[in-house]
Amino acid sequence: MQENKEDRLRKVKSILITLPKPETEKSPYFDLAKKFNLKIDFRSFIHVEGVPARDFRKDKINLADFTAVVFTSRNAVDHFFRICEEMRYEVPSDLKYFCISESTALYLQKYIQYRKRKIFFGKQTAADLAEVLKKHANEKFLYPCSDVATEDTMKFLQKNGYDFTPAVLFRTVVSDLSDLAEVFYDVIAFFSPSSIQSLYTNFPDFAQNNTRIAAFGVNTHKAVTDKGLIVDIAAPSPEAPSMIMAIENYIKKSNK
Repeated sequence: MQENKEDRLRKVKSILITLPKPETEKSPYFDLAKKFNLKIDFRSFIHVEGVPARDFRKDKINLADFTAVVFTSRNAVDHFFRICEEMRYEVPSDLKYFCISESTALYLQKYIQYRKRKIFFGKQTAADLAEVLKKHANEKFLYPCSDVATEDTMKFLQKNGYDFTPAVLFRTVVSDLSDLAEVFYDVIAFFSPSSIQSLYTNFPDFAQNNTRIAAFGVNTHKAVTDKGLIVDIAAPSPEAPSMIMAIENYIKKSNK
């Protein structure tokens, strides 16, 4: 029988965040560590590898056929421009860019002159882009994605009859975590189903025991419970829109 969450409430001293270490010291995770005297480590459970141009060519996708691109992540942006460079394809100035969020749209500045281009963005999902996409229904869309693309955008484009072609430009790869075999953390925070998959690829016999699991997003939550594990800390929620707030709220109870 599974314990209920209240019975699992124990003091938290160490946390593993399954993401790369922040590049600046300004991360709220460092503030959290200081505030509650915690040991917080960062480790990517998955990493992204670009699909080489020679493999991309096998898909017989002609970049010049497209009048618009749909971006759902910064990785997609990076690898689209990388492939264009590797294929010696000059990106036309009238190409239209449809981005899942404003932050993804702003990231385009790394590669193009933002003001001189046709860039559209939604709030966070493909459905948010619906109004904008409607006005551009005749475009031929390229959809750069990974080999484990979240189906939401693809389903949306299919369901609404858009002329789009998925292009696998990068792969999500499981990281080697063998050095963590003997390491125990009070809390492990997961942000994607792929990171749960990585946990079990590295440690097929993983037993949760007293480890509290934090899960961000519905799909991650489902991936955790599908493995028979308990989600002790869930985000986003009305009282904790971010993972950092969810963990802090938990620690306020557990470390009284």
